[in-house]
Amino acid sequence: MLLHPELKKWRFRIGLAFVVTVLAKGLSVIAPVFMGEGVNKLIDGDGAAAGTSFVMFFVLFAAARFASNALPAVRDGFFSAVTQDASRVAAVEAFRHAQNLDLQFHVTRRSGALNRVIERGAGALEYLFRFLAFNIGPTLVELAFAAVVLAVLYGLQFSMAAIITVGVYALYTILITEWRNKQRRVMNHADTHLRGIALDTLSNFETVKAFAAENREAGRYDDATKEYNRHYVKVMQSLSVLNAGQEFIMTGGLMAVAIMAGYGAINGDMKAGDVTAIILMLGNIYRPLNILGWAWREIKQGTIDIEKLFGLMDRKPNIIDAPDAVPFHAKGGAIAFEHVSFAHEGRESGIDDISFTAPVGAMIGVVGPSGAGKSTILKLLFRFYDPASGKVSIDGQDIANVTQESLRANLGLVPQEVVLFNDTLRFNLGYARLDATDEEIMEAARRAQLGNFIDSLPLGLDTPVGERGLKLSGGEKQRVGVARAILLNPPILILDEATSSLDSTTELEVQTALKEAARGRTTVAVAHRLSTIAGADIIIVLDKGKIVERGTHSELLEKSGVYASLWQRQIGENAAHPDLVDA
Repeated sequence: MLLHPELKKWRFRIGLAFVVTVLAKGLSVIAPVFMGEGVNKLIDGDGAAAGTSFVMFFVLFAAARFASNALPAVRDGFFSAVTQDASRVAAVEAFRHAQNLDLQFHVTRRSGALNRVIERGAGALEYLFRFLAFNIGPTLVELAFAAVVLAVLYGLQFSMAAIITVGVYALYTILITEWRNKQRRVMNHADTHLRGIALDTLSNFETVKAFAAENREAGRYDDATKEYNRHYVKVMQSLSVLNAGQEFIMTGGLMAVAIMAGYGAINGDMKAGDVTAIILMLGNIYRPLNILGWAWREIKQGTIDIEKLFGLMDRKPNIIDAPDAVPFHAKGGAIAFEHVSFAHEGRESGIDDISFTAPVGAMIGVVGPSGAGKSTILKLLFRFYDPASGKVSIDGQDIANVTQESLRANLGLVPQEVVLFNDTLRFNLGYARLDATDEEIMEAARRAQLGNFIDSLPLGLDTPVGERGLKLSGGEKQRVGVARAILLNPPILILDEATSSLDSTTELEVQTALKEAARGRTTVAVAHRLSTIAGADIIIVLDKGKIVERGTHSELLEKSGVYASLWQRQIGENAAHPDLVDA
């Protein structure tokens, strides 16, 4: 983390914080020595001189003790910006990396669980950054200082007793903590499962209500909560075992040293002030030792929390830019698929030996039964996947040899279901071009048949659309998607069953918007409703991953093949809506 470019600006604060911390630990060790000397002066002295002498040592003790406790607070005050920035950098890097992973990763992961991994891991990294640098390291330095002072001023046996106590304490802490870590891993898994269920259910509340599954989902949430609570209780019980054992070891070590010092005073080898100083010094040692034990537990638990974060960061996307990838430069938008084959993970079949071309400005329709491979062609065009064999090119440029960002900047997509951000209409319409003015956004909205709707809203472009755009109707959301494509002004327009989920009246309105969006662009339209692509320059008919027919609407009807069969079937289904058939 320290090597991250964004954190280099904090180098001075990091160095200053470390100096302040070490100084505080040194004063913590020397403070008991001042108290011991003050007690000795008080007992051994006589008259006013003795009074002045012990007061001076007591003042030094108070000053050293105050500084040792106050300096860390000062450090935390100016160092908090560093820890928060480190946490931000870790979270943003993980979030950016997750965004750059391939489509296959995202379709198999719960968004709530992924967010929890990033959140917990970033918090753990911030904790490790802060405690390793300014608690664990300085505490070990304080223990070393104290051991030297004890050996030099009071005897090697006290130093050895302190070291042995620390050693036993550390060994006990490590052994019990490793046992607890296994419990923590299971608890974290239960926590991730619980969070995933909660987010999944709340995000799909319409489906829950449609199936009257409120109680069922509440029961599922309750079961996950019970499972989490069961593991949480085990973790807390093991924490009690750890804390009790640590307290027993520390108390036993302090008692042994106190008895040794007492015998030393009886034998005349030590003074009463020396006994006081040793007990105070060991108390000071054991206080950070207690923090050391707690910090060790937290560090080990934090290590568990960042395991999945590191796993996320180590995961490599399946689709990456080639080392020599160049920016894509559109010259009109001519598309060519050359003997392309691909199968999704876990499936035996996909598309097989697909070849076709779409000239500049042409509209190409892709139809076929469900599972024929229609949407797969679009995903390959966006390079969400790479073909197993063959080549996809645009304007003669192999899309595998250009950067993904530049490629997708030239492709406008209107999907089957336009999912919007929980923000304003302005944000969602302008998502295609962040630098677009309100005038440009409204011009695109009007071309998408959305202008009158926005003008009728009291808040206009500032109207919130709700979670996933649920405050808008299906047709309104689709027209937002069309407006975004118009605003992007790409050379290629991709329509992925853009009207299949709409009623007949709304479909006609959206089709008008789509025709406006497609004007002057190369358009690839995947359609379930054949009326959407009846006017296409060429129609490709897929079946079981292969092109079985191709031609214009009239040519395909004359062949009386798969397309004609699909068309006749839809004529029967839409007999009540001849306007859709005649489009």
